[in-house]
Amino acid sequence: MAVIMDGKALAAKVKEEVRAEAAAMAEKPGLAVVLVGDNPAAQVYAAGKKRDCQQCGIYSEEYLLPGTVGQEELIQLLEELNQRRNVDGILIQLPLPAHLDERAILQAVAPDKDVDCFHPWNMGRLVEGNAAVAPCTPGGVMRFLQEYGVDPKGKLCTVVGRSNIVGKPMALLLTQAHGTVTICHTKTPDLKACCLGADILVAAVGRPGLITGDMVKEGAVVIDVGTTRDKDGVLRGDVDFPSVEPKASYITPVPGGVGPVTRAILLENVLRAARSRGKK
Repeated sequence: MAVIMDGKALAAKVKEEVRAEAAAMAEKPGLAVVLVGDNPAAQVYAAGKKRDCQQCGIYSEEYLLPGTVGQEELIQLLEELNQRRNVDGILIQLPLPAHLDERAILQAVAPDKDVDCFHPWNMGRLVEGNAAVAPCTPGGVMRFLQEYGVDPKGKLCTVVGRSNIVGKPMALLLTQAHGTVTICHTKTPDLKACCLGADILVAAVGRPGLITGDMVKEGAVVIDVGTTRDKDGVLRGDVDFPSVEPKASYITPVPGGVGPVTRAILLENVLRAARSRGKK
């Protein structure tokens, strides 16, 4: 039976580390969260980030903008936040309404305040291997591996998913940790064969139950990044947990796995951004 990797416990550990370091700083780290529209799920996520900041001694501001906000108005707000000394990180809650140019808006955030690592400048640094911060979810996965003593060095690693937010940066981080990485996706001709060879398997496509027990080799480490609500509102991962768990050596659950750690890594990124901007 697999070891269940406890995301809630790890998130609590990361948050305590952040709280202790922030408490010792003369200038507190600061995060601004920008939310456009009235998406209920996005509002819940934003409220959760605010609570996290309060728990860790991070100053936070929240900007709730109407779904009809114009592009110029939103970019003007970001430019103002870029100039603020007390704001070290700017987080734009995605997705944005269709009338807004998401790429242009993400690029309007100053690179040194881009705690999601979405800006092309930071993505480029990630490719080079010298990023100031890693994207929150891939960074959380790497922290999971570290916490449970799983070293990617010399391992065959398969990442299912090729998004800019998770799949691509995940592959880069595993490569930089000396793993041998295969990226595949839902259009891969023989997805099962790619997955069966993996010592470390990261599923990040948003298709509930895509990865089944017959696609996982004995003793594999399985990280489930997927979070999709089914028709009954139940949160499900990309991995079919009942069939995969008996074969894996380590596995993350959904919920309670990667999600809480992603939120904790965001706080760590805000702290790092504050340090890099000269706060002590």
